[in-house]
Amino acid sequence: MKKLPLHIKILIGLVLGILWAVLSSHMGWSQFTYDWINPFGVIFINLLKLIAVPLVLFSIIKGVADLSDISRLGSMGYKTLFMYLLTTIMAVTVGLSVVNIMRPGDYVSEEVRSVNRISYELWTLETDGVERMDDKDFLNDPTKAQYLAEAKEILAAHGENEFVQQKVENAQSRKSESPLQLLIDVVPDNVFFSLANNTFMLQIIFFALFFGITLLMVPGEIASPVIAVVGGINEVFIKMVDLIMRGAPFFVFALLAGKISEMAGDEPSLVYEIFLGLGSYSIAVILGLAIMVFGIYPWIVRLFVPKMTYRKFFRGMGKAQTLAFSSSSSVATLPVTMECVNDNLGVPKEVTSFVLPIGATVNMDGTSLYISIAVVFLAQFHYVDLTLAQQLTIVLTATLASIGASAVPSAGLIMMIMVLQSVGLNPAWIAIIFPVDRILDMCRTVVNVTGDATVSAVIGKWVSKQDSKSST
Repeated sequence: MKKLPLHIKILIGLVLGILWAVLSSHMGWSQFTYDWINPFGVIFINLLKLIAVPLVLFSIIKGVADLSDISRLGSMGYKTLFMYLLTTIMAVTVGLSVVNIMRPGDYVSEEVRSVNRISYELWTLETDGVERMDDKDFLNDPTKAQYLAEAKEILAAHGENEFVQQKVENAQSRKSESPLQLLIDVVPDNVFFSLANNTFMLQIIFFALFFGITLLMVPGEIASPVIAVVGGINEVFIKMVDLIMRGAPFFVFALLAGKISEMAGDEPSLVYEIFLGLGSYSIAVILGLAIMVFGIYPWIVRLFVPKMTYRKFFRGMGKAQTLAFSSSSSVATLPVTMECVNDNLGVPKEVTSFVLPIGATVNMDGTSLYISIAVVFLAQFHYVDLTLAQQLTIVLTATLASIGASAVPSAGLIMMIMVLQSVGLNPAWIAIIFPVDRILDMCRTVVNVTGDATVSAVIGKWVSKQDSKSST
């Protein structure tokens, strides 16, 4: 086992965790698994989150302070944001292409879709400011009359779902904010409060950039000791990542075993039923995500970094991708992502310390793709055909909503509500796909992390070219 690469060991731990969860579910050991094995997975995620914030803080300060030219930082920032925006648009486009070609909503029975359609029409009548999006009229169709009672029950159930209502309220509060609220949120009023919460990563990045830039303006004899201390602390946290990852195979085993046991309990059929019930939708999402990971990203890397082979890229990112799948969190995976991109892909630390923390916060390719598929699927599921203009609205809204989205599990649900509302659909429909959200969240986090690494490789190549030009 010692000769096996760490990412292979982690993958083995992941598979064993799934097998153990299925076995424990069959044997009635799910509560034991959740009580005595799952806590080690939680500890693992907590350890990664523990070092994520200080690692981001000190690595950005060190990276900026090592730059000799402040203008170079600005240029790197523009290119980074452009690349992240580009990959997000590509992800949404891939998602819409997949869902329109596969049409997973059409695989549902005619009866179910008719009931859903009537519930949608009832919702448009009861909701102020919302109009029916097409000319279909199932509500007044005598052949559909038998579905009316069931449709009313579905609509009432959506209204009584406290979880859904909470998410809708959160989305509404975000919609009512100022267009410049994102800029306001970036600037912390108390940096220590921001440092105590992983969800304020943009504020931490802002402070680190501000601190690093200011260091460059301070006389060298004053700045040098500070830079040395920051560099030393940064190396300590990098070493902490290495120490934590030595136990990753076991921790990932515990994490997966606990998650699946929590979902299935002592009835393993529940997991199978979840996938079968929303099978076509799940397949569409996974296919779209796979196109991004195995098609779009390698193509971008080969286009901008010709010497980066397909094999090198995936071997280098294997550890981070496996952890991303296990943790469902870009932030928790960030320390390992930085290590993989630095050591395995050969991207300079000054690039990864700047690009990756930003990516973990603003780059949500997997989430954007997932939302685009989910919204169109839900429309198809309710016999609603979205026009090209409405689907372009999805592209725009999903792209903008992904900026600054919280990089923690299931944050995409709030984004999805915003997109549903932008095209006049019932935000309560998220309850339909929620059963598979957690599992698909694991998959789309892999895409988010892989996208971050892709952009880092591209920016790293650009920095290397700039260094070559300046040295000649």
